[in-house]
Amino acid sequence: MSTPLPRISTAQILAARGAKNRLDPYRPYAFLVEPECAASGRVEDVATLFLTNRECPFRCLMCDLWKNTTDETVPVGAIPAQIDYALERLGPARHIKLYNSGNFFDPRAIPREDHAAIAERVSGFETVIVENHPRFCSEACGAFQERIGTQLEVAIGLETIHPEVLPALNKQMTLADYDRAVERLLADGIRVRTFILLRPPGLSEEAGVEWALRSVEHAFSIGVDCCAVIPTRGGNGIMEQLAAAGAYAAPSLGSLEAVLENGLAMNRGRVFVDLWDVEQFFECPVCGPARAERLRQMNLAQTPLPRVACECGGGR
Repeated sequence: MSTPLPRISTAQILAARGAKNRLDPYRPYAFLVEPECAASGRVEDVATLFLTNRECPFRCLMCDLWKNTTDETVPVGAIPAQIDYALERLGPARHIKLYNSGNFFDPRAIPREDHAAIAERVSGFETVIVENHPRFCSEACGAFQERIGTQLEVAIGLETIHPEVLPALNKQMTLADYDRAVERLLADGIRVRTFILLRPPGLSEEAGVEWALRSVEHAFSIGVDCCAVIPTRGGNGIMEQLAAAGAYAAPSLGSLEAVLENGLAMNRGRVFVDLWDVEQFFECPVCGPARAERLRQMNLAQTPLPRVACECGGGR
């Protein structure tokens, strides 16, 4: 720990927020097709839909996904309509992500009455990837796996196994909760990917890398086959307060490189680093874009590539 991390309540997190974006419950707030290294090892296209639905009930300290959520459950039929809207406008893809800024198996987010209609729309994809909190990993996951008739993959946030930081994230889960959720999903024949935070609040740069890699290693050790490492970002109000108090700083691009290189070297499963808005981590305008492109290529190839040389020394 670089700075003791205070326990911050849900009320404090909510009080620090700004306004939500205005959304149409019958339209996804974003959608795209992107390449990804699949479980087969091949680079294949994934249709990624960011569904509009009710906000997650777990107000995690670092989360800013609430900005594109509603306060109420969307009407029955709205989620299938969102999927139709996106797929009619996207090119072909072999896999689909139904990301909803929260928990696919929270009935207040995705009405259970819509599961059959959703399954009908996604059954032609090789893999259906949804996101979910460990505490919502119930019998509904296995039932949906059977309903879609194809491979379900559930993405769940471990964030960190650091014994002091995880409880302070207000995620309202323990490491044991996470482990039980993974065990249950695997028993139902469901693949698991997990989200890992790089340098969450309270950790120094060096400790951020160390605990990200420890967390990746733990996930692989219990059967997870894909880890997505996310650099912890500000932008939700409370993170800015922590930064002002010296309890949070964004990780460097060099740390992102180190985690991907060492994660791939484990050779235990796929490791990705999240490159959304990666420009904010550039320290040098000369090598920053080239280093980000190297990371993108490593995400796809799942193999280390030569580092980018620059006079600034940042890519070495």
